[in-house]
Amino acid sequence: MTATDYGDDGALVLFSGGQDSTTCLAWALDRFPRVETLGFDYGQRHRIELDCRARLRKGLTGLDQTWWRRLGRDHTIDLAALGEVSDTALTRETEIAMEADGLPNTFVPGRNLVFLTFAAALAYRRGLRHIVGGMCETDYSGYPDCRDDTIKALQVALNLGMQRRFVLHTPLMWLDKAATWALAEDLGGKALVDLVVEGSHTCYLGERGERHDWGYGCGTCPACELRAKGFARYANHSGI
Repeated sequence: MTATDYGDDGALVLFSGGQDSTTCLAWALDRFPRVETLGFDYGQRHRIELDCRARLRKGLTGLDQTWWRRLGRDHTIDLAALGEVSDTALTRETEIAMEADGLPNTFVPGRNLVFLTFAAALAYRRGLRHIVGGMCETDYSGYPDCRDDTIKALQVALNLGMQRRFVLHTPLMWLDKAATWALAEDLGGKALVDLVVEGSHTCYLGERGERHDWGYGCGTCPACELRAKGFARYANHSGI
């Protein structure tokens, strides 16, 4: 599908600096005539991800002249209040563990609901109809605000509450991590895979010291384990 299939509407991509959001940004650049990006600073333990964003944006525009022409402004919103009301392993220096309700303590309640609401408010002002996020309920940590039903319900609420026709896109919703790596290759070839490996950040602990085949990270947190296992399956299938 190309930009013409979506008309002249632009897109806003929730861009954290991680593997998933980088792949989603490439996906949007491949489809929409105008693309802007949005990051959130909520006091996350792995705030280093925000430092990766500029390099990734530059790297993506270097892969394709069309992408260079389509990529527009970058925005960052300070959501310190979200971190202040959250008592999680992503916003506090505490050990990552499972809670009694079956969710990992890395779950930040309401995070994606808040992110998408602020994204819609910004898209409203910027005249952007499409909002793209990396939510996935196929190969994930069980977060309820990543589920397809949640995103669909929120789209209805945002459209009613803002009297707009926003479309929330989640291109990774039904992909496991191996398929996400493969999607990156489909979109930008090995150069994009290499950019994701070298430039993006996913580790919950914010560890950038050790370089693995799949990128930088502690290698033991849930995010690193998902990324590593997915890359191994992708590499085995693609023969790299």
